[in-house]
Amino acid sequence: MRPAPPNKLADTEVDAVLAVLRSERFVDCSPAQVYFTLLDEGTYLASESTYYRLLRANGEVRERRAQATHPPKKRPELVATAPDVCWSWDITKLRGPRRGEYFDCYVVLDIFSRYVVAWCVAPESGELAKELIADAVRRHRVPPGQLTIHADRGSSMTSNPVVELYAFLGIKRSHSRPHVSNDNPYSEAGFKTMKYCPAFPGSFGSIEDARAFCSRFFNYYNHEHRHSGIAYHTPASVHFGTATEVRAQRVETLDVAYATNPARFRHRKPQPPELPTVAWINEPNVEKEEPAQKAS
Repeated sequence: MRPAPPNKLADTEVDAVLAVLRSERFVDCSPAQVYFTLLDEGTYLASESTYYRLLRANGEVRERRAQATHPPKKRPELVATAPDVCWSWDITKLRGPRRGEYFDCYVVLDIFSRYVVAWCVAPESGELAKELIADAVRRHRVPPGQLTIHADRGSSMTSNPVVELYAFLGIKRSHSRPHVSNDNPYSEAGFKTMKYCPAFPGSFGSIEDARAFCSRFFNYYNHEHRHSGIAYHTPASVHFGTATEVRAQRVETLDVAYATNPARFRHRKPQPPELPTVAWINEPNVEKEEPAQKAS
């Protein structure tokens, strides 16, 4: 055991230092503030490092000043049981021809059908976002009060032109919580599908090249891509109400296959997956009665 150093504070000195640090006058001050305040008043009790050591030994090393507190952001809970009830939109970066050069790709999609209702490639702008959304609402004839649009908290998403458009068209707005990417899963999943497709290039030679690729991709995505989250129907089929007929055709085809060779199916009639009847962002804490969609 190491011997006590000759300059060790006596117990009475330790008690005096702690009493000052815990006093009403200094309880919210840092040890440095206490040390130099006392020094200016002609008092020296111990070094600043000793103040810290004594506080640490007593489990009192903490932020002694009052800290600003922020209430937690409300968790968005959105439910869609049909198309044009809830849209999600975001902006992703497309790499340009030179280092550090990117093109902004805006994408607005319906969370129930996964149908891309609007897109464009252009510099990021609140005014452009306003025009894109207004045009989509007009083309899809969405009545006032029916639609909620969800986005993150980027500058375009929270810009005055977009907020004013929502108010004018009777659109309810919803935003992701800061630093919570899972609050916008449909847009993130859509971007992943685009960027992981075999035809996606590492970079684009010009903004015209980026627009040409997106035109081909979103046409394919809406009308040809069978999406796992909507029972392997195309977004256009779900969005425009033909998915029920398509599923009936699938049932008929499987019935014929089963009747032709039932042993192949282990005597169990095959059935195509059921169409989901609800989609949500952050499932509300209520009992689920119907099958629901997944974002991926």
